[in-house]
Amino acid sequence: MMASLLIVFREVLEAALIVGIIAAVTKGVPGRSRWILGGVSAGVLGAIVVALFADQIADLAEGVGQEIFNASVLFAAVLLLSWHNVWMAKHGKEIAAHVGRVGSKVKDGAEPMYALAMVIGVAVLREGSEIVLFLYGIAAAGGGASDMALGSFFGLLTGAALGAILYFGLLRIPLRYFFSATSWMILLLAAGMAANGANYLNQADVLPALGYAIWDTSWLLSDQGFLGELLHILIGYSSQPSGIQILFYFSTILIVGSLMILTNKQMAAAHAKSAR
Repeated sequence: MMASLLIVFREVLEAALIVGIIAAVTKGVPGRSRWILGGVSAGVLGAIVVALFADQIADLAEGVGQEIFNASVLFAAVLLLSWHNVWMAKHGKEIAAHVGRVGSKVKDGAEPMYALAMVIGVAVLREGSEIVLFLYGIAAAGGGASDMALGSFFGLLTGAALGAILYFGLLRIPLRYFFSATSWMILLLAAGMAANGANYLNQADVLPALGYAIWDTSWLLSDQGFLGELLHILIGYSSQPSGIQILFYFSTILIVGSLMILTNKQMAAAHAKSAR
């Protein structure tokens, strides 16, 4: 029961965090609920498809199909989240200054809502498919169906509740800091996803480890406990990271962060020029 509870809690919280950030960023945009629900629904449907083909996925590529599948979905999520962050670096200040015009900007195509729906859909698909495949592994190892169902229910409940708390907490951030705060949160989320994707590819022998347990902070904060799990979700914390995880984590921050800063500078220069 505890294993399924922790798995479902972790994955639901990760999805809820991304959905919550997107929902907070688009607050007040006409029709945003439809696109958010559409993204969630598409992700759930995708996870159901994964459930139907769990046996085949687990057996692909000589038994490493699950790792390759997880890594592929993770990197797709990283690309979408990175694109969203660079877009926000370009338009975030404008939205913050003219919140009432967000709806018209969406209609004009400045920020296509289907793109945000894609971010949400991939996030839900990723977490839902991981839940399916991890629970499949527990069931294959002889886990009881009733214990798994009960643990999954409480994991879903607590993960969604904590996600809602985080969402309402985001809404309390002053508007002038809001887009910057959420963008850097998404960047850390994407970096953690990239590190996890690299770890899956290492497990599948696609990428080298570049050293195991480069440091060990488990004596201070284990990533198996609640706080460690939460930090793992929020910022990609790992108490014993491999070299390839560190490389992908900081490369993502460096590349996407640089693009965000560069875009911000370009927009600031353009605004300064137009104000003359």
